[in-house]
Amino acid sequence: MEVVMRADAKVRVESGTESSPRGPGCSLRHFACEQNLLSRPDGSASFLQGDTSVLAGVYGPAEVKVSKEIFNKATLEVILRPKIGLPGVAEKSQERLIRNTCEAVVLGALHPRTSITVVLQVVSDAGSLLACCLNAACMALVDAGVPMRALFCGVTCALDSDGNLLLDPTAKQEKKARAVLTFALDSVEQKLLMSTTKGLYSDAELQQCLAAAQAASQHIFRFYRESLQRRYSKS
Repeated sequence: MEVVMRADAKVRVESGTESSPRGPGCSLRHFACEQNLLSRPDGSASFLQGDTSVLAGVYGPAEVKVSKEIFNKATLEVILRPKIGLPGVAEKSQERLIRNTCEAVVLGALHPRTSITVVLQVVSDAGSLLACCLNAACMALVDAGVPMRALFCGVTCALDSDGNLLLDPTAKQEKKARAVLTFALDSVEQKLLMSTTKGLYSDAELQQCLAAAQAASQHIFRFYRESLQRRYSKS
């Protein structure tokens, strides 16, 4: 259910079902996550956000090539593979944004001279792809047991020509939007870790989108907790 909000509106907190913790008052799409799907990576996760789906695998900490070795911390690499074809300029740009976000929370100093590689495979892209990639990467890092100072999540906002704000927009909504903004936030204080924007917007609209993303992130982190509790709880 898509709910259009004015730019100054807030996300209402509603309790929901196991795989949809946002409830009817929030405009985030249905979420689903499954961890430990793949046998070869040290950690893996599949994250579904509406009809957008990303599969993530984490390798490491492992041995690193001498040319990429960093003496005081782990070398973190991100590889993003599109659904069809070879990675292009857009994928390389998203890889850099995801890597910067991961580096901000991963405690790489605990594993110097090692390599941590995050591989992301796009299964389907129905909008808010970068946010879904960030969420999949976080859950895969957790599954791999990589030490982090906090969890992180991605939230995408879109502004239409009338100034309406849409959280977690679909591909069709992104195409019609005047501006699309994606934020990465941590789980401790909802601090901004990364942002990328496209289109025209005012300073006030930027702050309103950030505030809406911070409110929405609480729903995502609650979904993380519930997903992990279901996995590790004893029957």
